[in-house]
Amino acid sequence: MSKDCKAKEIGGYFEFEQFYGQEYHSRGLSLNCGRNALVFLIKGFGIKKIALPYYLCDSVTDVCEKYNVSVRYYHINDRLIPVDNESCPEEYFYLVNYYGQIKEEYISELYKKYGDKLIIDNTQNFFAIPNLDVNTIYTCRKYFGVSDGAYLFPSKNKNDKISKEYENLPVDKSLMKMKHLLGRFESGAEEFYLEYTKNENSFADASIKKMSKITKNLLKGIDYERIKRKRTENFNYLHYWLSKYNELNIQSIEGPFMYPLLLNRGNELRKKLIAKKIFCPMLWPEVCDKCPKNTIEYNLTHNLILLPIDQRYGKSEMEYVVKIINEVESLGIS
Repeated sequence: MSKDCKAKEIGGYFEFEQFYGQEYHSRGLSLNCGRNALVFLIKGFGIKKIALPYYLCDSVTDVCEKYNVSVRYYHINDRLIPVDNESCPEEYFYLVNYYGQIKEEYISELYKKYGDKLIIDNTQNFFAIPNLDVNTIYTCRKYFGVSDGAYLFPSKNKNDKISKEYENLPVDKSLMKMKHLLGRFESGAEEFYLEYTKNENSFADASIKKMSKITKNLLKGIDYERIKRKRTENFNYLHYWLSKYNELNIQSIEGPFMYPLLLNRGNELRKKLIAKKIFCPMLWPEVCDKCPKNTIEYNLTHNLILLPIDQRYGKSEMEYVVKIINEVESLGIS
């Protein structure tokens, strides 16, 4: 008789359905959140110095401060790449792949300079194939209806060391983090927005754990190819109609995050879109406190509109978004 059967409950009511597909990043180390992927690298590699972009969420800065990592900040240019990427002894370089627009050639160029000390933040480019030479971080909840989850690909040169530490991590639990997801599924976003923010804020103090069984199971049930195709189609539709207004020179990628539309008075348009229930997040408003008004970082924070193009929507929603934008005469769009 199997020993496993003795410890198993047999019969009774059903649990949540088990999925048997494959996670998109199944070869990565699955963790509970993106910031803890960075913490895992800091602790595992003994990181003491790091270069971070000014245009970045404070959560990354807070992690570095908490673990006594010395930070050097750098600016980016209008192509979203670092202005200063000079390497310093023992310094790691943190590159954000903004909206998936950083080309692989540039990442390879940085790798020649930084080697194992390069960290790619692919929070906004989930479908990018990881370069196994480079430390790479992905998060899940910005792309899918899950409450948590992240993937870490450590540089293959250091993978053995950090993977052993990974095996000893406890597994997270997501049972109490699902209310905003289930609530919006059956009702609407506004009613459960406070639950959403509560869940987002919970990651600030979350300890490093492996991805929960619930999240891991859900990620095995996702049709990734459909989602990638849907996001790409929606992005391309908006780009066809809005690119002539866009001050960002962007390219189409597979399965993009959102459509980044930079306009001279984008902040005004964002407010009008929200009034029409087209919700466009303002990323990292704290950047405006750190950067002067004449910097690209301030302009991106203040005037960049991130239009939703995810798998929940199709051509009719994209047509509506374009129609609303075209109706804003004050921006000179006819």
